[in-house]
Amino acid sequence: MLNNKFIHSSTDTITAISTPIGIGGIGVIRVSGPLVPIIIPELLHKKNLIPRKAEYLPIFDTDGTILEQVIALFFPEPNSFTGENTLEIHGHSGLIILDILLERILKTSPNIRIAQPGEFTKRAFINGKIDLVQAEAITDIINANSYQAAKSASNYLQGHFSQQIRAILNKLTELRIYIESSIDFSEEVHVLSYDKTIKLLDNIIYDIKKMHQSACHNLILREGLKIVIAGEPNVGKSSLFNALIGTERAIVNDASGTTRDILHECIQLNGILFHIIDTAGFQNNINNEVEKIGIQRAIKELNNADHILWVINAYEDRQYSNKKYEDIFNNIRKKLLHKNQQIPITIIRNKSDLSKEKNKLYTIKNHTFITLSALFNSGIDLLKNYLINNITYKSYKDLPPGFINNQSNLITRRRHLNILEKSFKYLLSAKNQLISTQYVNEFFAEDIKLAHNELIKIFGKFTTEDLLKKIFSTFCIGK
Repeated sequence: MLNNKFIHSSTDTITAISTPIGIGGIGVIRVSGPLVPIIIPELLHKKNLIPRKAEYLPIFDTDGTILEQVIALFFPEPNSFTGENTLEIHGHSGLIILDILLERILKTSPNIRIAQPGEFTKRAFINGKIDLVQAEAITDIINANSYQAAKSASNYLQGHFSQQIRAILNKLTELRIYIESSIDFSEEVHVLSYDKTIKLLDNIIYDIKKMHQSACHNLILREGLKIVIAGEPNVGKSSLFNALIGTERAIVNDASGTTRDILHECIQLNGILFHIIDTAGFQNNINNEVEKIGIQRAIKELNNADHILWVINAYEDRQYSNKKYEDIFNNIRKKLLHKNQQIPITIIRNKSDLSKEKNKLYTIKNHTFITLSALFNSGIDLLKNYLINNITYKSYKDLPPGFINNQSNLITRRRHLNILEKSFKYLLSAKNQLISTQYVNEFFAEDIKLAHNELIKIFGKFTTEDLLKKIFSTFCIGK
C-alpha cells in the first residue's frame, strides 16, 4: 500500500492550466484541495457556488478590478475527479490571460502551489476515484496516435480491463480460501478434491493466458507495428516504401545503393499505427564505408522488426524454384539474432509490370508471397489488407492471426504484460506442485498467493512510491 509520506504530500491545494498552451476559444484552469471554498469568495466575490452548476462570473484582481469574465464550476468533495473540493475556471485561451488568472489564484493564499505533472490524476488514484489502470488510460487517451488506440484507452478508462482482472482475482481468492483451510483445518472443513482443485486452477490459468494473448496483441495499439522493408539493391524497396506511405519520401533511381540510411514514416491502416522503415540494400563485397554502415543499420532494424517485407525482382524471379526461395529465407534468418528467429517474413515479388504477372497473394510451404508493382501502385492494397489481417506480436508465437475484435479491444502497457506473465508462471508452478504431489501443500499455497499478489499490483496495491512517481511524471501538467 502507499506509505503515509506519499499520502501526506497530497494534501496541499494545487492549481494548473489544464488545456494546451496557445491561442484558442477556451482555456481551463483547475484548482483542487481543501482551500477551494476559501478561494471562491475572494476570487469571484461570491460566497459560494452551486455544486456542478456552471456560472458566468467575473474574476477580480486584488484591487477589485475585473480581470476576465469566466465560466466557474465547483465540484465539492468527494464528488469530483480528484475526490477533493475542485474549482474549474473556463476563460479565453491565450498564454498571457491564462497566466494572469493563474497568478491571481496563487495570490489568494500562500498555501496554494502549482501542480506537478499528473498530480490531479494521482490524487484521483490516491482518493480511490480511479484505479491505477484507469489513471494510465487517461494519459493514453491524451497521447493516442491512432483511432484504435484512443478507442481502446477509453475502454480501459471505463474499467473494462479492471473488471476482467478482478474476476480472476475473485477466483484466486476463492481457491486460496479452500487451499489454506485444507492445510490449517483439514479435519474440520470440507476439502476440495484433487480433480476439483485442478479444474479450478486450470480455469484460472486459461483466463490468464487468454488475457495475456490479448494483451500482447493490444500492446501494438500503444506502440504500433514495425514493418521493415529490406532486400538487395535495385529491387524497388524505396518504391514500395513510397507506395505504402502515399508520398515520394524516398529517392527512386536506377543507380545502385540510392538508399544508404534508414527512412522512417508512420501510416494508419484500419485505425492501427504502422512504422514503415526503408533500409539500405544488402550486397556482398562492399568497399564503401558509408554503404557498410547502412547495411549494419539495416541488420539492426531487421532484428527489431515486427514484420519483414523482403523485396525481390519478380522479372528476374520468374524461374526461381522452391529451393531458391528457401535459400532466400535462410539467408534472411542468418541476419537475425537467435531470439528473434520467429519474426514473420513476407516475400514481396515487385515489378510485376515487367514480369507481366497478375498481382496476387499466395503461400508456398507456409511462406507468404505477394506479387505487385510498387512503381505503378498496383497490388499495394493487397499488401495493406494482408498487414491488417495478419498482425502478430514478434515475441509471442501462439497469437491468432487478425486483430480487430470487440472482446480484446483494450490497450495494454508493458507493466500489465509483465505482471500477467509473472502471475502465469506462479500458477504453472503451482499446478506442477499439485500434479507431482497429488495433494495441496504449503509450496502449492505459496505459489497461488504469489500469483494473487502479482495481479493486485495492476491496480497499484503493493506498488512502490518510485513506480507511482514514474507513472504520473509522464502526464502533462494540469492532468
